[in-house]
Amino acid sequence: MTARVETLPAERTGLVTSMTRGFLGRCPHCGEGRMFGRFLKVRPNCDACGLALHSHRADDLPPYVVIFIVGHIVGYFILELETNYDVPLWFQLSFWPVVTLGSALALLQPVKGAVVGLQYALGMGGFATLPVRSVAVSPPEEPQRGQSDIRSPGLGPA
Repeated sequence: MTARVETLPAERTGLVTSMTRGFLGRCPHCGEGRMFGRFLKVRPNCDACGLALHSHRADDLPPYVVIFIVGHIVGYFILELETNYDVPLWFQLSFWPVVTLGSALALLQPVKGAVVGLQYALGMGGFATLPVRSVAVSPPEEPQRGQSDIRSPGLGPA
């Protein structure tokens, strides 16, 4: 007897889970496959589950979020340094641009992954259809000749 394969509809993962998986650069659906092929280039499909990732529309949201986060953090530290300490101008002009650029580059890919995870969780940007799961189902075993499927009462499980 051969096992037949059934396709079951996949369930969409939750918002926080899919955004966290995206932030870590993993597929928002299964968490196994890698999302990025290059620095900011999203792969066409997940290696593990086959989710079509090419239909995302992250566009300009990741840079805006990165600018918002980095601008607030760096701006706060610049303000604190200027008001509480006497730091030379040459240090300020050489240190803060490097910190700002490094922070922005470090956050850009994870934020883009989180935005793709957000779109997946909400079913936006072409994520309305999910991959189907294939499950092998074996047929039930038939009793062999001479064996009875009747169990004696009180003898426990057969």
